Amino acid sequence: MQGAAEKMINRLKVYLELVRPFTLIAPMVGLLSGAMIASGGALNIYSLIGVLSAAILNAASNVNNQYFDLEIDKINKPFRPLPSARISKKNTIIFAFLLYFVALVLSWVINLQFFLIVLVTAALTFFYSAPPLRIKQYPFLSNICIALPRGMLLIVAGWSIIKPVFHIEPWFIGLIFALYLFGAATTKDFSDIEGDKRFGVKTLPVLYGPVMAAKMISPFLYAPFLLIPIGVIFGIIRVQALPLTLLAIWGVYTAKLITKKPQGLTLEKNHISWKHMYFMLIVGQLGFAASYFIKK
Repeated sequence: MQGAAEKMINRLKVYLELVRPFTLIAPMVGLLSGAMIASGGALNIYSLIGVLSAAILNAASNVNNQYFDLEIDKINKPFRPLPSARISKKNTIIFAFLLYFVALVLSWVINLQFFLIVLVTAALTFFYSAPPLRIKQYPFLSNICIALPRGMLLIVAGWSIIKPVFHIEPWFIGLIFALYLFGAATTKDFSDIEGDKRFGVKTLPVLYGPVMAAKMISPFLYAPFLLIPIGVIFGIIRVQALPLTLLAIWGVYTAKLITKKPQGLTLEKNHISWKHMYFMLIVGQLGFAASYFIKK
């Protein structure tokens, strides 16, 4: 009996490792931020359902990516559940489809516009890794495929829970995060050069080398936050969001970490710059939510 229980716990740990729990924080915070921006800080049960849907959708994307990247991960990340043979390919893809299904069902409960955004996001994240499109193999297009759902559409989806999306405000805020992620998402590609190159995945570090790739993505780590004053001047976003422009300073610091020793990014699976990128994203999302919570 004890052996069966231990076996079940180990299996659950494998599934938990597949979804990569730490990466679920940003989409949850981002969607919650979008809902708070639309409502002025007030949340309802549908906001919480939306947060759960966003987390499950991101988990589905993570599992789907590991399924289709098995051969690459055997080189770059052999410790993961699938390349280390702790779970079968069949169970992995079934789990991915189950997560996608649950995310879509939850989104349907909220409203049609939220469901459509989740549906588009699900398609983008699925075909990012899956053939025949396998968008991740195309330079720049792969960055856009990450930036749109995890930057722009995340904020718009949160907004859509509360209000119609035919308003420039959520799209402008989403654009800031999309531009940021267009560059920041590449930081995870530096340590994957060997496997990506062998299987024809043309990331920026593969195409241009670590030094040039670092220089190319650096402006995206700080320049997007300089759009905030423009949004305030034209009355698109609230003046309370203006202090978030200071995130550009953090971005400059992170850019210097990358460009100072770009070869170092190829040696570490979780380079310090990637951590800065991730936390900067979360702080930005929370910052916008807080700025709309503050009364005018």
